[in-house]
Amino acid sequence: MKHIYAFEDIMEYEKHQDMIQRFSQRLKEYQLLLEEEYALVDKPKGVIWTSAEAATSIFSDLPIPAFTNKDTIYITPDVKAWRKLFIQQLDGKDLPHIQRFYEQLSENHILTILGHELTHHSDLFLDDFEDEREDSIWFEEGMCEYLPRKLLLTEREFNEISTIEKELVDVFTREYGNRSLDEFGSNSYTASLSSIMFNYWRSFLAIKYLVENRFQNNVSIVFEEYHRWDKEGRKICLTEYFQLEKISL
Repeated sequence: MKHIYAFEDIMEYEKHQDMIQRFSQRLKEYQLLLEEEYALVDKPKGVIWTSAEAATSIFSDLPIPAFTNKDTIYITPDVKAWRKLFIQQLDGKDLPHIQRFYEQLSENHILTILGHELTHHSDLFLDDFEDEREDSIWFEEGMCEYLPRKLLLTEREFNEISTIEKELVDVFTREYGNRSLDEFGSNSYTASLSSIMFNYWRSFLAIKYLVENRFQNNVSIVFEEYHRWDKEGRKICLTEYFQLEKISL
């Protein structure tokens, strides 16, 4: 993959240069893991490193400064911008320990966001990336959260983010209700930031539950069941197939 830099001036690039180099090396290692174990065949052509402002107002109008457009990943390496965004998703709620966590968010957690975008290119996912996906997007998004976190974070970091997002789901369920994961679709990004992230938190926790509680920590078996659901004609929604509807995430 090519690495392209889209900053307004050289000073902004230089501010992030060391981190970009660290991330590029670790992304290469993660890419090899995906190629060996998770059917990453058609890799994206490149990563465009840019500012949070450019990512969300020039290259796209999405509120989150990391995304894939066709075969190119766009992301900001600006840790301060990511910390600000993750605090914003709390909607001003009084959650001091969670706010402190995001105020001190580590580089590793930003790296998993880059890993998330690369994981989308795995051929194990059934739907084309550009399709208007509706009936299984939570599975792909949840798996794209789970795999890089499991493979790139320390065990302590993984457990910590899992606990944080479980608490956030509990807090925001009072506001958004226990809506079905199958509602996570192409119109998700028109909602508020907390509503968008609510979908991601729950999708991650659903995949974590399936891998660690239902399928003995075997990600491959989870994918096999996902493919079996498709081959059988998607007769029921994927959450029902996995019997997640009555599970408290």
